[in-house]
Amino acid sequence: MDKLIELASTLVSGAFIAVLAAWLTNRSRNRQEQQAEIGALRVQADAMTVAVMELQSAATTNRLLWEGPAERGRTFLLAVLAFTGGAARARGAGGTDVLSGLVGFGRAAELLSRERVASKQTVAAVREPLTRAATAAAPLMRSSDPAVVTATEQLLNALSDVENTARLEAALEAFGRAVNAATAPQQSWWIRRRGGRAG
Repeated sequence: MDKLIELASTLVSGAFIAVLAAWLTNRSRNRQEQQAEIGALRVQADAMTVAVMELQSAATTNRLLWEGPAERGRTFLLAVLAFTGGAARARGAGGTDVLSGLVGFGRAAELLSRERVASKQTVAAVREPLTRAATAAAPLMRSSDPAVVTATEQLLNALSDVENTARLEAALEAFGRAVNAATAPQQSWWIRRRGGRAG
């Protein structure tokens, strides 16, 4: 009878150790998967943030180079000078008033055409960071955390009006908070329980 009790005790303790080992293995695997997911989310969020910053920079550069009042004034002044120079050159070559005016308008149109092409090239440069932002947003839209998905959607909506810097900054801040909350280390049940009891 003692041997039977000893055998039963050995079987129970062996079963307990096997269950405990399986539980610890699963817990460890789940924790590793969670850490890998958090790491991937951080990388994706960083890529999104960098793309947004690049887009802001490209939009600001475009605004400074082509859309400010000083630049519009400079373009107007250059067009006037091109017109005057072309007209004077035609007049000096013996052209009539009409011919001089046409040559002047032609020179001004040439200059404005080059300025317009350069402006469109700068605007096209905004497309690349916008594409990067959309590419970075794709995996974030599939996140298991609904707050990250919502914040990413809001950030993409804000990017559609990149000139509205206040809205874009607010969306970027909300995105950062959502990512930080999703990647914050999870406290164990015991620590949460003790913290709850202390409060």
